[in-house]
Amino acid sequence: MIQAKNTFSGHDSFECRHFWLKKGFDHVNSGGKFDDAAVVPLGVGRNMVTAIRYWMRAFGLLDEKDSLTLFAENIFSNRGFDPYLEDESSLWLLHYQLVTKSFASIFDITFNDFRRQKPEFTKEHFISFIRNKKIEVNENTLSKDFDALLKTYISKGGNAEDNYEGILTDLNLIEEVRRENKTAYLIRTDDRERLPEEIILHCILDKHKSKSIDFETLLFDKNSVGLCLP
Repeated sequence: MIQAKNTFSGHDSFECRHFWLKKGFDHVNSGGKFDDAAVVPLGVGRNMVTAIRYWMRAFGLLDEKDSLTLFAENIFSNRGFDPYLEDESSLWLLHYQLVTKSFASIFDITFNDFRRQKPEFTKEHFISFIRNKKIEVNENTLSKDFDALLKTYISKGGNAEDNYEGILTDLNLIEEVRRENKTAYLIRTDDRERLPEEIILHCILDKHKSKSIDFETLLFDKNSVGLCLP
Protein backbone atom coordinates (compact mmCIF):
# COMPACT_ATOMS: atom_id res chain seq x y z
CA MET A 1 0.00 0.00 0.00
CA ILE A 2 1.36 3.42 -0.96
CA GLN A 3 2.09 5.88 1.84
CA ALA A 4 -0.31 8.81 2.22
CA LYS A 5 2.38 11.45 1.75
CA ASN A 6 4.68 11.10 -1.24
CA THR A 7 7.78 13.17 -1.97
CA PHE A 8 9.38 13.63 -5.36
CA SER A 9 12.38 15.55 -6.77
CA GLY A 10 15.25 17.07 -4.77
CA HIS A 11 18.12 15.27 -6.50
CA ASP A 12 18.51 17.80 -9.35
CA SER A 13 18.44 14.88 -11.81
CA PHE A 14 21.61 13.36 -10.31
CA GLU A 15 21.60 9.71 -9.27
CA CYS A 16 23.63 8.91 -6.15
CA ARG A 17 27.18 8.07 -7.17
CA HIS A 18 29.57 5.66 -5.56
CA PHE A 19 31.60 7.93 -3.27
CA TRP A 20 28.97 10.56 -2.57
CA LEU A 21 27.69 9.05 0.67
CA LYS A 22 31.17 8.71 2.15
CA LYS A 23 32.05 12.25 1.05
CA GLY A 24 28.85 13.56 2.57
CA PHE A 25 29.39 11.63 5.80
CA ASP A 26 32.92 12.96 6.25
CA HIS A 27 31.76 16.49 5.46
CA VAL A 28 28.99 16.46 8.08
CA ASN A 29 31.17 14.58 10.57
CA SER A 30 33.75 17.37 10.37
CA GLY A 31 31.10 20.00 11.07
CA GLY A 32 30.30 20.97 7.49
CA LYS A 33 26.93 22.13 6.18
CA PHE A 34 25.31 21.69 2.78
CA ASP A 35 25.68 25.32 1.76
CA ASP A 36 27.69 27.22 -0.86
CA ALA A 37 30.85 26.68 1.18
CA ALA A 38 30.49 22.90 0.72
CA VAL A 39 31.47 23.10 -2.96
CA VAL A 40 35.21 23.03 -2.21
CA PRO A 41 35.45 20.29 0.46
CA LEU A 42 33.01 18.05 -1.41
CA GLY A 43 34.70 18.72 -4.75
CA VAL A 44 31.42 19.07 -6.67
CA GLY A 45 29.22 21.79 -8.12
CA ARG A 46 26.47 23.58 -6.18
CA ASN A 47 23.68 21.42 -7.61
CA MET A 48 25.57 18.28 -6.66
CA VAL A 49 25.92 19.54 -3.09
CA THR A 50 22.12 19.66 -2.92
CA ALA A 51 21.92 16.20 -4.49
CA ILE A 52 24.38 14.67 -1.98
CA ARG A 53 22.30 16.01 0.92
CA TYR A 54 19.14 14.65 -0.71
CA TRP A 55 20.59 11.16 -1.17
CA MET A 56 22.02 11.05 2.34
CA ARG A 57 18.52 11.72 3.68
CA ALA A 58 17.00 9.22 1.23
CA PHE A 59 19.35 6.47 2.44
CA GLY A 60 18.65 7.29 6.08
CA LEU A 61 22.11 8.70 6.80
CA LEU A 62 20.82 12.12 7.87
CA ASP A 63 17.83 12.91 10.05
CA GLU A 64 15.47 15.85 9.56
CA LYS A 65 17.99 18.17 11.26
CA ASP A 66 20.82 17.01 8.95
CA SER A 67 22.50 15.17 11.83
CA LEU A 68 24.19 11.84 11.13
CA THR A 69 22.18 8.77 12.10
CA LEU A 70 23.44 5.70 13.93
CA PHE A 71 23.14 3.76 10.67
CA ALA A 72 25.46 6.29 8.99
CA GLU A 73 27.99 5.98 11.82
CA ASN A 74 27.89 2.19 11.70
CA ILE A 75 28.68 2.09 7.99
CA PHE A 76 30.76 5.15 7.11
CA SER A 77 32.76 6.19 10.18
CA ASN A 78 36.47 5.31 10.30
CA ARG A 79 35.50 2.42 12.59
CA GLY A 80 32.43 1.58 10.53
CA PHE A 81 31.63 -1.77 8.97
CA ASP A 82 32.36 -0.70 5.40
CA PRO A 83 33.13 3.02 4.91
CA TYR A 84 34.14 2.62 1.25
CA LEU A 85 31.36 0.19 0.30
CA GLU A 86 33.71 -2.63 -0.66
CA ASP A 87 31.32 -5.34 0.53
CA GLU A 88 28.20 -5.99 -1.53
CA SER A 89 26.30 -6.60 1.70
CA SER A 90 26.51 -2.88 2.41
CA LEU A 91 24.84 -2.14 -0.92
CA TRP A 92 21.95 -4.45 -0.01
CA LEU A 93 21.55 -2.59 3.28
CA LEU A 94 21.55 0.74 1.46
CA HIS A 95 18.94 -0.54 -1.00
CA TYR A 96 16.75 -1.67 1.90
CA GLN A 97 17.14 1.74 3.56
CA LEU A 98 16.30 3.56 0.34
CA VAL A 99 13.05 1.64 -0.08
CA THR A 100 11.88 1.55 3.52
CA LYS A 101 12.76 5.09 4.62
CA SER A 102 10.32 6.38 1.96
CA PHE A 103 12.06 9.76 1.71
CA ALA A 104 12.41 9.21 -2.04
CA SER A 105 8.92 7.93 -2.83
CA ILE A 106 9.81 6.60 -6.27
CA PHE A 107 11.75 3.72 -4.66
CA ASP A 108 9.07 2.94 -2.09
CA ILE A 109 6.35 2.86 -4.74
CA THR A 110 8.38 0.82 -7.23
CA PHE A 111 9.38 -1.99 -4.89
CA ASN A 112 6.44 -2.06 -2.48
CA ASP A 113 3.56 -1.60 -4.88
CA PHE A 114 4.33 -1.31 -8.57
CA ARG A 115 6.40 -4.50 -8.83
CA ARG A 116 3.41 -6.55 -7.60
CA GLN A 117 1.57 -5.64 -10.80
CA LYS A 118 4.34 -5.24 -13.36
CA PRO A 119 7.76 -6.79 -12.70
CA GLU A 120 8.49 -5.87 -16.34
CA PHE A 121 7.46 -2.37 -17.38
CA THR A 122 8.09 0.70 -19.49
CA LYS A 123 8.31 4.31 -18.40
CA GLU A 124 4.81 4.83 -19.79
CA HIS A 125 3.49 1.93 -17.66
CA PHE A 126 4.92 3.52 -14.54
CA ILE A 127 3.55 6.99 -15.24
CA SER A 128 0.13 5.49 -15.99
CA PHE A 129 0.28 3.56 -12.69
CA ILE A 130 0.95 6.77 -10.75
CA ARG A 131 -1.89 8.55 -12.52
CA ASN A 132 -4.31 5.71 -11.73
CA LYS A 133 -3.32 5.95 -8.06
CA LYS A 134 -4.29 9.64 -8.10
CA ILE A 135 -0.88 10.65 -6.77
CA GLU A 136 -0.35 14.36 -7.33
CA VAL A 137 2.98 14.98 -9.02
CA ASN A 138 4.06 17.00 -12.04
CA GLU A 139 4.76 14.68 -14.99
CA ASN A 140 8.14 16.27 -15.69
CA THR A 141 9.15 15.76 -12.05
CA LEU A 142 7.92 12.17 -12.15
CA SER A 143 9.87 11.53 -15.34
CA LYS A 144 13.09 12.82 -13.74
CA ASP A 145 12.52 10.66 -10.65
CA PHE A 146 11.96 7.62 -12.86
CA ASP A 147 15.22 8.32 -14.68
CA ALA A 148 17.04 8.65 -11.34
CA LEU A 149 15.59 5.30 -10.27
CA LEU A 150 16.93 3.60 -13.40
CA LYS A 151 20.36 5.23 -13.12
CA THR A 152 20.61 4.06 -9.51
CA TYR A 153 20.37 0.40 -10.54
CA ILE A 154 21.30 0.13 -14.23
CA SER A 155 24.95 0.40 -15.22
CA LYS A 156 26.08 2.72 -18.00
CA GLY A 157 28.89 0.30 -18.81
CA GLY A 158 31.49 1.59 -16.37
CA ASN A 159 32.51 0.05 -13.06
CA ALA A 160 31.11 0.46 -9.57
CA GLU A 161 33.71 3.05 -8.60
CA ASP A 162 33.19 5.14 -11.72
CA ASN A 163 32.11 8.64 -10.71
CA TYR A 164 29.27 8.41 -13.22
CA GLU A 165 27.80 5.09 -12.12
CA GLY A 166 24.80 4.79 -9.80
CA ILE A 167 25.66 3.50 -6.36
CA LEU A 168 23.56 0.31 -6.54
CA THR A 169 24.35 -0.87 -10.07
CA ASP A 170 26.35 -3.87 -8.77
CA LEU A 171 23.15 -5.37 -7.34
CA ASN A 172 21.70 -5.86 -10.85
CA LEU A 173 18.20 -5.43 -9.46
CA ILE A 174 16.72 -3.72 -12.52
CA GLU A 175 17.61 -4.83 -16.02
CA GLU A 176 17.01 -3.08 -19.33
CA VAL A 177 15.41 -5.33 -21.96
CA ARG A 178 14.26 -4.86 -25.56
CA ARG A 179 10.69 -5.86 -26.44
CA GLU A 180 9.39 -5.36 -29.99
CA ASN A 181 11.64 -2.35 -30.66
CA LYS A 182 10.73 -0.83 -27.29
CA THR A 183 12.85 -0.44 -24.19
CA ALA A 184 11.42 -2.09 -21.09
CA TYR A 185 12.75 -2.70 -17.60
CA LEU A 186 12.67 -5.85 -15.49
CA ILE A 187 12.87 -6.07 -11.70
CA ARG A 188 14.90 -9.24 -11.27
CA THR A 189 13.79 -11.90 -8.80
CA ASP A 190 16.39 -14.60 -9.46
CA ASP A 191 18.25 -16.29 -6.61
CA ARG A 192 21.26 -14.42 -5.26
CA GLU A 193 23.93 -16.69 -3.84
CA ARG A 194 25.93 -13.65 -2.68
CA LEU A 195 23.04 -12.17 -0.68
CA PRO A 196 24.10 -13.00 2.90
CA GLU A 197 21.62 -14.59 5.28
CA GLU A 198 22.57 -11.93 7.83
CA ILE A 199 21.18 -9.20 5.55
CA ILE A 200 17.90 -11.08 5.14
CA LEU A 201 17.68 -11.56 8.92
CA HIS A 202 18.40 -7.88 9.54
CA CYS A 203 15.61 -6.85 7.19
CA ILE A 204 13.18 -9.22 8.89
CA LEU A 205 14.05 -8.11 12.42
CA ASP A 206 14.06 -4.43 11.45
CA LYS A 207 10.38 -4.68 10.58
CA HIS A 208 9.05 -7.53 12.72
CA LYS A 209 9.51 -7.64 16.49
CA SER A 210 7.31 -10.67 17.24
CA LYS A 211 8.74 -14.13 17.88
CA SER A 212 6.78 -15.70 15.03
CA ILE A 213 6.01 -14.43 11.53
CA ASP A 214 3.88 -16.11 8.91
CA PHE A 215 5.33 -16.69 5.46
CA GLU A 216 2.78 -14.52 3.66
CA THR A 217 3.71 -11.54 5.83
CA LEU A 218 7.38 -12.00 4.97
CA LEU A 219 6.56 -12.07 1.28
CA PHE A 220 3.89 -9.43 0.83
CA ASP A 221 3.81 -6.89 3.68
CA LYS A 222 5.00 -3.36 2.91
CA ASN A 223 8.79 -3.19 3.31
CA SER A 224 8.98 -6.96 3.67
CA VAL A 225 11.98 -8.98 2.49
CA GLY A 226 9.75 -10.48 -0.19
CA LEU A 227 9.27 -7.06 -1.79
CA CYS A 228 12.52 -5.27 -0.93
CA LEU A 229 14.90 -8.09 -1.79
CA PRO A 230 14.99 -10.40 -4.85
